[in-house]
Amino acid sequence: MKGSILSRDAVKEIDRQAMDQYRVPGIVLMENAGRQCADVLCRLGIGGPVVICCGSGNNAGDGLVIARHLDLRGFTVQLLFWSDPRELRGDAGVNYEIAVRAELPVKVLTGPRDPRRLAECLIGVDWIVDAILGTGARGEPRPPLDAVIHQLNSHDARRMAVDVPSGLDCDTGLAAGATFRADHTCTFVAAKPGLIAPAARPWVGTIHVLDIGAPGKLLAQFGLKPAAGTGAATERP
Repeated sequence: MKGSILSRDAVKEIDRQAMDQYRVPGIVLMENAGRQCADVLCRLGIGGPVVICCGSGNNAGDGLVIARHLDLRGFTVQLLFWSDPRELRGDAGVNYEIAVRAELPVKVLTGPRDPRRLAECLIGVDWIVDAILGTGARGEPRPPLDAVIHQLNSHDARRMAVDVPSGLDCDTGLAAGATFRADHTCTFVAAKPGLIAPAARPWVGTIHVLDIGAPGKLLAQFGLKPAAGTGAATERP
C-alpha cells in the first residue's frame, strides 16, 4: 500500500480540486464511486438481496448510486434510511430523486426504534452495505445508529462498507463502541491511515481502493499513480 495512503483531509482536497480546478462535477465523482462499489460487489458474487443502509450525507449518495446500478443489473436491492431522505442536499439529493423516479425500494425507519422492523428488512439478505456515516464522522455514532450498527453486525449476511466502516475513525483507526464490522471496505482515491492500522483490521476486512475519476495529473500532485485508484489495485485480506 506504500504510496497510496492519504488522510481524510488530503482526499477531501483532491475532491475539491477535481471539482474547482479541473471542472469535474461532484455528481460525476459520486457516480464513479458508487458504480465502482457495485462492480466490486458483482465480482465478489451476489447470491441474494442487497440491503443498502444510508445516512444523511454524501455517503448516502454513494449508496443510492450503488442501488441504482445493482438494480440495473437485475439484482434485488432495498435502501434503508434512519433520517428523512427528502432532506438530502446537493449530489446526494439528486441521486435520491433519481432513485425515487426509478422506483427503487426505499424504506425510512424513523420514529421509535423497532428492531423487529429492521430484522424484517434483513430476511434472506446476502449483502449489507454500510453507507451510513462516511469519512467525515468522528466519535460515537448517535442513537439510533449505534443500536442499528450492532444489529447489522449480528446478522449473518456479508457486509461491505462504503469508504470507511461507520464508527471507525479513518485517520486514527480507533473504533467506536458501535462500529460496523465489514468483510470488505471500498475506499476512494487512496487508503486512509486508519484503515490499515492494526487495531482496525477486525472492522475493515479486505480493502479495495477505487478510482472516482480524479485526473491523473491531480493524483500525481499528491504522490499517487492513476493505477492506485483502480478497482482491483489494492486488496488486503
